[in-house]
Amino acid sequence: MTVMGFCVPSRDTSDRFSDRCSNGFPCLSDPARRSTMCLKLALVMLHLIFVGFIFIVDDELKEKSKEQPWYTLIYMLLVVATLVQYFLTSGSSPGYVLDAMRDFARTEALLRASEISKQPASSKNGSVVVTVNRNQLGESLIGNNPMNWTKLVMDMYPPGTSVRTYTCSYCNVVQPPRAKHCHDCDRCVLQFDHHCVWLGTCIGQGNHCRFWWYILEETALSIWTGILYIKYLQAHIDKAWLVDVIMIILLSILSIALIFLLLLLLFHSYLVVTNQTTYELVRRRRIPYMRAIPERVYPFSKGACRNLYNFCCARTSIYRMEALPSAAELDEKSVPYTCVNVISCRSEAYVFCQPENGFRYCGQGNVVFALVHWGIRFIYAFMAVEKG
Repeated sequence: MTVMGFCVPSRDTSDRFSDRCSNGFPCLSDPARRSTMCLKLALVMLHLIFVGFIFIVDDELKEKSKEQPWYTLIYMLLVVATLVQYFLTSGSSPGYVLDAMRDFARTEALLRASEISKQPASSKNGSVVVTVNRNQLGESLIGNNPMNWTKLVMDMYPPGTSVRTYTCSYCNVVQPPRAKHCHDCDRCVLQFDHHCVWLGTCIGQGNHCRFWWYILEETALSIWTGILYIKYLQAHIDKAWLVDVIMIILLSILSIALIFLLLLLLFHSYLVVTNQTTYELVRRRRIPYMRAIPERVYPFSKGACRNLYNFCCARTSIYRMEALPSAAELDEKSVPYTCVNVISCRSEAYVFCQPENGFRYCGQGNVVFALVHWGIRFIYAFMAVEKG
Protein backbone atom coordinates (compact mmCIF):
# COMPACT_ATOMS: atom_id res chain seq x y z
CA MET A 1 0.00 0.00 0.00
CA THR A 2 1.38 3.34 -1.06
CA VAL A 3 0.90 6.40 1.12
CA MET A 4 1.03 9.70 -0.72
CA GLY A 5 1.59 13.01 1.03
CA PHE A 6 0.06 16.07 -0.58
CA CYS A 7 0.82 18.70 2.10
CA VAL A 8 4.54 18.11 2.55
CA PRO A 9 6.72 20.03 0.03
CA SER A 10 9.47 18.13 -1.68
CA ARG A 11 13.11 18.64 -0.77
CA ASP A 12 13.89 19.93 -4.26
CA THR A 13 11.26 22.67 -3.96
CA SER A 14 12.62 23.91 -0.61
CA ASP A 15 16.19 23.78 -1.92
CA ARG A 16 15.17 25.75 -5.00
CA PHE A 17 13.45 28.36 -2.84
CA SER A 18 16.48 28.72 -0.56
CA ASP A 19 18.77 29.02 -3.59
CA ARG A 20 16.61 31.82 -5.00
CA CYS A 21 16.68 33.64 -1.67
CA SER A 22 20.44 33.24 -1.48
CA ASN A 23 20.91 34.56 -5.02
CA GLY A 24 18.56 37.49 -4.44
CA PHE A 25 19.89 38.29 -0.97
CA PRO A 26 23.54 37.18 -0.59
CA CYS A 27 23.52 38.10 3.11
CA LEU A 28 20.93 35.35 3.73
CA SER A 29 23.21 32.60 2.42
CA ASP A 30 25.22 32.56 5.65
CA PRO A 31 23.26 30.98 8.55
CA ALA A 32 25.02 33.17 11.12
CA ARG A 33 24.15 36.37 9.23
CA ARG A 34 20.61 35.14 8.70
CA SER A 35 20.07 34.52 12.41
CA THR A 36 21.62 37.91 13.23
CA MET A 37 19.31 39.69 10.81
CA CYS A 38 16.31 37.88 12.29
CA LEU A 39 17.33 38.97 15.79
CA LYS A 40 17.74 42.58 14.65
CA LEU A 41 14.35 42.51 12.95
CA ALA A 42 12.76 41.00 16.06
CA LEU A 43 14.29 43.69 18.29
CA VAL A 44 13.03 46.49 16.04
CA MET A 45 9.56 44.91 15.99
CA LEU A 46 9.54 44.71 19.80
CA HIS A 47 10.31 48.42 20.01
CA LEU A 48 7.51 49.24 17.57
CA ILE A 49 5.02 47.03 19.43
CA PHE A 50 5.77 48.38 22.90
CA VAL A 51 5.87 52.02 21.79
CA GLY A 52 3.03 51.87 19.27
CA PHE A 53 0.56 50.02 21.50
CA ILE A 54 0.53 52.67 24.22
CA PHE A 55 -0.05 55.43 21.66
CA ILE A 56 -2.90 53.47 20.05
CA VAL A 57 -4.92 52.71 23.21
CA ASP A 58 -4.12 55.72 25.42
CA ASP A 59 -6.37 58.64 24.44
CA GLU A 60 -5.07 60.79 27.28
CA LEU A 61 -1.52 60.42 25.94
CA LYS A 62 -2.76 61.58 22.53
CA GLU A 63 -4.34 64.66 24.11
CA LYS A 64 -1.18 65.35 26.08
CA SER A 65 0.82 65.09 22.84
CA LYS A 66 -1.35 67.83 21.33
CA GLU A 67 -1.06 70.08 24.38
CA GLN A 68 2.62 69.35 25.08
CA PRO A 69 4.20 68.22 21.80
CA TRP A 70 7.69 68.51 23.28
CA TYR A 71 6.91 65.59 25.64
CA THR A 72 6.13 63.22 22.77
CA LEU A 73 8.97 64.65 20.68
CA ILE A 74 11.57 63.92 23.36
CA TYR A 75 10.17 60.42 23.83
CA MET A 76 10.26 59.67 20.10
CA LEU A 77 13.77 61.10 19.83
CA LEU A 78 14.84 58.67 22.56
CA VAL A 79 13.27 55.79 20.62
CA VAL A 80 15.04 56.79 17.40
CA ALA A 81 18.34 57.43 19.21
CA THR A 82 18.17 53.99 20.84
CA LEU A 83 17.58 52.21 17.53
CA VAL A 84 20.28 54.25 15.78
CA GLN A 85 22.74 53.48 18.58
CA TYR A 86 21.87 49.80 18.30
CA PHE A 87 22.66 49.65 14.58
CA LEU A 88 25.79 51.79 14.98
CA THR A 89 27.07 49.46 17.69
CA SER A 90 26.24 46.31 15.74
CA GLY A 91 28.01 47.65 12.66
CA SER A 92 31.10 48.94 14.46
CA SER A 93 34.42 47.15 14.67
CA PRO A 94 35.51 45.91 18.11
CA GLY A 95 39.16 46.43 17.17
CA TYR A 96 40.85 43.42 15.62
CA VAL A 97 44.47 42.46 16.17
CA LEU A 98 45.05 42.12 12.42
CA ASP A 99 43.88 45.72 11.90
CA ALA A 100 46.29 46.88 14.58
CA MET A 101 49.09 44.96 12.84
CA ARG A 102 48.28 46.67 9.54
CA ASP A 103 48.30 50.10 11.17
CA PHE A 104 51.59 49.27 12.83
CA ALA A 105 53.02 48.16 9.48
CA ARG A 106 51.83 51.34 7.75
CA THR A 107 53.30 53.45 10.55
CA GLU A 108 56.65 51.73 10.21
CA ALA A 109 56.45 52.14 6.44
CA LEU A 110 55.90 55.88 6.79
CA LEU A 111 58.78 56.22 9.22
CA ARG A 112 61.08 54.13 7.07
CA ALA A 113 60.08 56.01 3.92
CA SER A 114 60.77 59.34 5.58
CA GLU A 115 64.20 58.09 6.67
CA ILE A 116 64.97 56.86 3.15
CA SER A 117 63.85 60.15 1.58
CA LYS A 118 66.17 62.07 3.91
CA GLN A 119 69.23 59.97 3.01
CA PRO A 120 70.97 61.01 -0.25
CA ALA A 121 71.36 58.21 -2.77
CA SER A 122 74.32 58.05 -5.19
CA SER A 123 75.07 56.22 -8.42
CA LYS A 124 77.65 56.29 -11.18
CA ASN A 125 75.74 58.95 -13.09
CA GLY A 126 75.33 61.21 -10.12
CA SER A 127 72.51 61.70 -7.70
CA VAL A 128 69.20 59.93 -8.22
CA VAL A 129 65.80 60.33 -6.59
CA VAL A 130 64.48 57.31 -4.70
CA THR A 131 60.70 56.89 -4.65
CA VAL A 132 59.01 54.46 -2.31
CA ASN A 133 55.50 53.05 -2.70
CA ARG A 134 54.33 53.36 0.89
CA ASN A 135 51.24 51.20 0.51
CA GLN A 136 53.21 48.29 -0.92
CA LEU A 137 55.87 48.70 1.73
CA GLY A 138 53.24 48.70 4.47
CA GLU A 139 51.58 45.58 3.13
CA SER A 140 54.91 43.79 2.73
CA LEU A 141 55.81 44.46 6.35
CA ILE A 142 52.85 42.40 7.49
CA GLY A 143 53.85 39.25 5.66
CA ASN A 144 57.60 39.59 5.38
CA ASN A 145 58.63 41.20 8.66
CA PRO A 146 56.37 40.16 11.54
CA MET A 147 59.25 40.25 14.02
CA ASN A 148 58.76 43.97 14.73
CA TRP A 149 55.18 43.32 15.83
CA THR A 150 56.25 40.30 17.87
CA LYS A 151 58.94 42.29 19.64
CA LEU A 152 56.52 45.12 20.37
CA VAL A 153 53.94 42.76 21.87
CA MET A 154 56.38 40.63 23.84
CA ASP A 155 57.84 43.77 25.46
CA MET A 156 54.46 44.19 27.17
CA TYR A 157 54.81 40.84 28.92
CA PRO A 158 57.25 39.98 31.74
CA PRO A 159 60.77 39.00 30.64
CA GLY A 160 61.17 35.36 29.77
CA THR A 161 57.62 34.90 28.49
CA SER A 162 57.36 32.40 25.66
CA VAL A 163 56.01 33.66 22.34
CA ARG A 164 54.19 30.39 21.78
CA THR A 165 52.06 30.97 24.89
CA TYR A 166 50.40 34.05 23.39
CA THR A 167 50.34 33.05 19.72
CA CYS A 168 46.83 32.41 18.45
CA SER A 169 46.57 28.97 16.87
CA TYR A 170 43.73 30.15 14.59
CA CYS A 171 44.99 33.55 13.36
CA ASN A 172 48.70 32.74 13.79
CA VAL A 173 49.37 36.17 15.31
CA VAL A 174 50.93 37.15 18.62
CA GLN A 175 48.19 38.47 20.89
CA PRO A 176 48.87 41.54 23.02
CA PRO A 177 47.60 41.55 26.62
CA ARG A 178 43.79 41.53 26.97
CA ALA A 179 43.27 40.19 23.43
CA LYS A 180 41.37 36.97 22.75
CA HIS A 181 40.28 34.97 19.74
CA CYS A 182 36.50 35.02 19.16
CA HIS A 183 35.27 31.78 17.64
CA ASP A 184 32.05 33.40 16.39
CA CYS A 185 33.85 36.18 14.50
CA ASP A 186 36.91 33.97 13.83
CA ARG A 187 39.26 36.85 14.66
CA CYS A 188 41.39 38.01 17.56
CA VAL A 189 39.84 41.03 19.30
CA LEU A 190 41.70 43.70 21.26
CA GLN A 191 40.47 44.06 24.84
CA PHE A 192 37.89 41.34 24.26
CA ASP A 193 34.80 41.64 26.47
CA HIS A 194 32.25 39.20 25.03
CA HIS A 195 30.42 38.27 21.85
CA CYS A 196 26.95 39.81 21.87
CA VAL A 197 24.36 37.64 20.12
CA TRP A 198 21.79 40.45 19.92
CA LEU A 199 24.24 42.75 18.19
CA GLY A 200 25.85 40.03 16.08
CA THR A 201 29.36 41.28 16.83
CA CYS A 202 32.07 41.20 19.45
CA ILE A 203 32.34 43.84 22.15
CA GLY A 204 35.92 45.01 22.44
CA GLN A 205 38.08 48.06 22.64
CA GLY A 206 36.60 49.72 19.56
CA ASN A 207 32.90 49.54 20.45
CA HIS A 208 32.64 48.98 24.22
CA CYS A 209 31.82 52.65 24.74
CA ARG A 210 29.04 52.54 22.15
CA PHE A 211 27.71 49.36 23.75
CA TRP A 212 27.54 51.08 27.16
CA TRP A 213 25.68 54.07 25.71
CA TYR A 214 23.25 51.72 23.97
CA ILE A 215 22.49 49.95 27.25
CA LEU A 216 21.97 53.32 28.94
CA GLU A 217 19.57 54.54 26.24
CA GLU A 218 17.70 51.23 26.22
CA THR A 219 17.33 51.36 30.01
CA ALA A 220 16.04 54.95 29.93
CA LEU A 221 13.56 54.06 27.17
CA SER A 222 12.31 51.02 29.11
CA ILE A 223 11.80 53.09 32.28
CA TRP A 224 9.91 55.82 30.41
CA THR A 225 7.73 53.27 28.56
CA GLY A 226 7.01 51.42 31.81
CA ILE A 227 5.89 54.68 33.45
CA LEU A 228 3.46 55.30 30.55
CA TYR A 229 2.06 51.78 30.93
CA ILE A 230 1.61 52.14 34.70
CA LYS A 231 -0.15 55.50 34.32
CA TYR A 232 -2.57 54.00 31.81
CA LEU A 233 -3.36 51.03 34.06
CA GLN A 234 -4.00 53.30 37.04
CA ALA A 235 -6.52 55.35 35.07
CA HIS A 236 -8.25 52.53 33.11
CA ILE A 237 -8.00 49.46 35.34
CA ASP A 238 -11.81 49.16 35.68
CA LYS A 239 -12.71 49.58 31.99
CA ALA A 240 -11.77 47.53 28.95
CA TRP A 241 -10.39 44.42 30.55
CA LEU A 242 -9.00 42.91 27.32
CA VAL A 243 -6.77 45.92 26.73
CA ASP A 244 -5.73 45.79 30.38
CA VAL A 245 -4.72 42.14 30.09
CA ILE A 246 -2.57 42.87 27.03
CA MET A 247 -1.12 45.89 28.82
CA ILE A 248 -0.26 43.83 31.92
CA ILE A 249 1.43 41.14 29.79
CA LEU A 250 3.51 43.73 27.95
CA LEU A 251 4.36 45.47 31.23
CA SER A 252 5.50 42.16 32.75
CA ILE A 253 7.79 41.49 29.78
CA LEU A 254 9.08 45.05 29.96
CA SER A 255 9.78 44.71 33.70
CA ILE A 256 11.84 41.55 33.17
CA ALA A 257 13.80 43.24 30.39
CA LEU A 258 14.30 46.33 32.58
CA ILE A 259 15.73 44.28 35.44
CA PHE A 260 18.15 42.62 33.02
CA LEU A 261 19.14 45.98 31.51
CA LEU A 262 19.70 47.60 34.90
CA LEU A 263 21.91 44.74 36.05
CA LEU A 264 23.81 44.81 32.76
CA LEU A 265 24.27 48.58 32.98
CA LEU A 266 25.55 48.41 36.56
CA PHE A 267 27.85 45.51 35.72
CA HIS A 268 29.44 47.24 32.74
CA SER A 269 29.68 50.51 34.67
CA TYR A 270 31.69 48.63 37.29
CA LEU A 271 33.89 47.19 34.53
CA VAL A 272 34.47 50.67 33.10
CA VAL A 273 35.40 52.20 36.46
CA THR A 274 37.84 49.40 37.23
CA ASN A 275 39.10 49.02 33.62
CA GLN A 276 38.18 45.35 33.36
CA THR A 277 36.40 43.21 30.81
CA THR A 278 33.79 40.50 31.23
CA TYR A 279 36.25 37.89 30.01
CA GLU A 280 38.92 38.98 32.50
CA LEU A 281 36.44 38.97 35.37
CA VAL A 282 34.79 35.63 34.59
CA ARG A 283 37.82 33.73 33.26
CA ARG A 284 40.47 35.31 35.45
CA ARG A 285 42.08 32.01 36.44
CA ARG A 286 42.25 30.79 32.84
CA ILE A 287 44.30 33.77 31.65
CA PRO A 288 48.00 32.97 32.20
CA TYR A 289 49.15 36.49 33.15
CA MET A 290 46.19 37.00 35.53
CA ARG A 291 46.60 33.87 37.64
CA ALA A 292 49.26 35.27 39.97
CA ILE A 293 47.42 38.57 40.53
CA PRO A 294 45.21 38.78 43.64
CA GLU A 295 41.45 38.95 43.15
CA ARG A 296 40.99 42.51 44.43
CA VAL A 297 43.83 43.94 42.35
CA TYR A 298 42.91 45.45 38.99
CA PRO A 299 46.16 45.35 36.99
CA PHE A 300 45.05 47.66 34.15
CA SER A 301 43.25 50.25 36.24
CA LYS A 302 44.55 53.81 36.19
CA GLY A 303 42.00 55.21 38.62
CA ALA A 304 38.29 55.88 38.25
CA CYS A 305 38.60 59.28 36.55
CA ARG A 306 41.36 58.23 34.15
CA ASN A 307 39.50 55.01 33.32
CA LEU A 308 36.34 56.97 32.54
CA TYR A 309 38.28 59.46 30.42
CA ASN A 310 40.03 56.74 28.41
CA PHE A 311 36.73 54.90 27.97
CA CYS A 312 34.58 57.86 26.88
CA CYS A 313 36.92 60.52 25.50
CA ALA A 314 39.91 58.66 24.07
CA ARG A 315 40.17 58.51 20.28
CA THR A 316 38.63 55.32 18.89
CA SER A 317 41.03 55.38 15.91
CA ILE A 318 43.95 54.60 18.23
CA TYR A 319 44.65 50.96 19.01
CA ARG A 320 45.62 50.98 22.68
CA MET A 321 47.62 48.05 23.94
CA GLU A 322 48.29 48.13 27.63
CA ALA A 323 51.45 46.59 29.04
CA LEU A 324 51.31 44.35 32.07
CA PRO A 325 52.31 46.13 35.28
CA SER A 326 55.54 45.23 37.00
CA ALA A 327 55.75 43.54 40.39
CA ALA A 328 56.32 46.88 42.13
CA GLU A 329 53.27 48.39 40.45
CA LEU A 330 51.15 45.40 41.47
CA ASP A 331 52.29 45.81 45.08
CA GLU A 332 51.31 49.46 44.89
CA LYS A 333 47.89 48.59 43.47
CA SER A 334 47.29 46.04 46.22
CA VAL A 335 47.49 48.74 48.93
CA PRO A 336 43.95 49.62 50.18
CA TYR A 337 42.66 52.94 48.85
CA THR A 338 42.01 55.89 51.12
CA CYS A 339 40.60 59.37 50.61
CA VAL A 340 44.14 60.77 50.44
CA ASN A 341 44.61 58.86 47.17
CA VAL A 342 42.15 61.19 45.43
CA ILE A 343 44.91 63.77 45.04
CA SER A 344 47.69 61.24 44.53
CA CYS A 345 49.02 59.84 41.25
CA ARG A 346 50.43 56.46 40.36
CA SER A 347 52.31 56.23 37.13
CA GLU A 348 51.09 53.65 34.64
CA ALA A 349 52.22 53.01 31.08
CA TYR A 350 50.44 51.79 28.01
CA VAL A 351 51.24 51.69 24.34
CA PHE A 352 49.18 53.24 21.59
CA CYS A 353 49.49 53.53 17.83
CA GLN A 354 49.45 57.05 16.45
CA PRO A 355 50.12 57.39 12.71
CA GLU A 356 52.13 60.57 12.99
CA ASN A 357 54.31 59.41 15.89
CA GLY A 358 54.33 55.63 15.59
CA PHE A 359 54.07 53.32 18.58
CA ARG A 360 55.37 54.77 21.80
CA TYR A 361 54.96 54.60 25.56
CA CYS A 362 53.03 57.23 27.42
CA GLY A 363 52.70 57.74 31.16
CA GLN A 364 49.31 58.24 32.76
CA GLY A 365 48.20 59.42 36.20
CA ASN A 366 46.06 57.30 38.45
CA VAL A 367 43.13 58.85 40.34
CA VAL A 368 41.76 56.31 42.78
CA PHE A 369 38.45 54.74 43.55
CA ALA A 370 37.55 57.06 46.41
CA LEU A 371 35.31 58.91 43.96
CA VAL A 372 33.08 55.84 43.73
CA HIS A 373 33.22 55.40 47.50
CA TRP A 374 32.09 58.97 48.17
CA GLY A 375 29.42 58.67 45.48
CA ILE A 376 27.90 55.68 47.27
CA ARG A 377 28.05 57.54 50.59
CA PHE A 378 26.31 60.51 48.98
CA ILE A 379 23.49 58.25 47.73
CA TYR A 380 23.01 56.76 51.20
CA ALA A 381 22.99 60.24 52.76
CA PHE A 382 20.44 61.44 50.20
CA MET A 383 18.20 58.46 50.93
CA ALA A 384 18.46 59.12 54.67
CA VAL A 385 17.40 62.74 54.16
CA GLU A 386 14.44 61.68 52.03
CA LYS A 387 13.28 59.21 54.68
CA GLY A 388 13.72 61.85 57.37
